Amino acid sequence: MKTCPLFEFDPALPAVIEPRRNSAPEVPQNSVICFFQDVIDDLCRRGLLTQIALKRTEIGEHPIYEMKSEFGRLAVFHPGVGAPLSALLLEQVIALGCTRFVACGGAGSLLANYRPGGIVVPTSAVRDEGTSYHYLPFRKRALASRQCVGAIEAVLQRHGVAYKLGKTWTTDALYRETPAKVARRRSQRCLTVEMEAAALFAVAAFRKVQLGQILYTGDDVSGATWRHNSWRGMKSVRERLFFLAAEACLMVGKDHGDC
Repeated sequence: MKTCPLFEFDPALPAVIEPRRNSAPEVPQNSVICFFQDVIDDLCRRGLLTQIALKRTEIGEHPIYEMKSEFGRLAVFHPGVGAPLSALLLEQVIALGCTRFVACGGAGSLLANYRPGGIVVPTSAVRDEGTSYHYLPFRKRALASRQCVGAIEAVLQRHGVAYKLGKTWTTDALYRETPAKVARRRSQRCLTVEMEAAALFAVAAFRKVQLGQILYTGDDVSGATWRHNSWRGMKSVRERLFFLAAEACLMVGKDHGDC
């Protein structure tokens, strides 16, 4: 039987093409990966974000911003949608000098009757996509950074935010989340389904940086019928998640005992 190319993991460095540092000014070491373009646009309108770098792909421009707060400086960027683009942009931001990341995004719920807007902190991701296999051997798990998970939990507990801790399912194929696959992932104790976590965790592990994620549950795919739940209208949830991610990111590597 022929070997699947995805199983041909090669850890060699450098690759033929490597992300290169450009002429951008020094970027903060801490960065929020924000999947919410509406939140980023609002922060720009409020003067809270300043563009410090710009990346380009065939779909357009990808700004990298800086946000200053009383707790420190943060880079902020939208990673696009899907594992390949998110991994590519994460690579480029790592090359700029960022080493600690917390991502905030939305996900489909695999938990029956879990409320829309509920918070989930992934500790690992089922690798049902292609990108992570270029960063980790196929037998290894895609894990969130323990330091990031610890910082996220500390912040959520400090603010009295209820959350669930567990596994997420990362898939490339939004329209191939079949009932059988959903049942299988539920039996594996996956809490959510999304399209990027496994790749982000794998890139971070390969590049030896720290990365964690906070998700909010939107649509419900736990049953035979999809429930949309109008989850893109949860603006207040999305904005709050961003600021929780920012606070957690600035705490990574620090003592959480006082939180």
